[in-house]
Amino acid sequence: MKDYKKYYLIPAAPDEVYLALTNPVSIEIWTGEPAEMAEIPGSDFSLWEGSIEGKNLEFEAGKKIVQQWYFGDQEAASIVTIKLHPDKHGTSAELKHTNIPDQDFDDIVEGWNSAYFGSLEEFFSGL
Repeated sequence: MKDYKKYYLIPAAPDEVYLALTNPVSIEIWTGEPAEMAEIPGSDFSLWEGSIEGKNLEFEAGKKIVQQWYFGDQEAASIVTIKLHPDKHGTSAELKHTNIPDQDFDDIVEGWNSAYFGSLEEFFSGL
């Protein structure tokens, strides 16, 4: 199991980034894929047509999202924490993803950098 932590700079205010990460209509706009998401602790979510699935654990509007991501029958929970910090260029998004299975680590890191935060950055840059 591995952990991953990185900061991403998104050219939008924290409230806008938070909305883009929690509203299913907004998620579908920047991912191009249907999304199941509710800003309710304990609710299940699904992104990229089921490529990412898990449970929402905690929300702090405009500031923080905590989720459990599912990787098969993994014993230790894989927890994703995204904290949004105001930055003079928009938002500094602090990502911490714990307990990533070794065999999935490279794909997950690539996904965070290109598909997830890469797509989000492109979306806000194009506005």
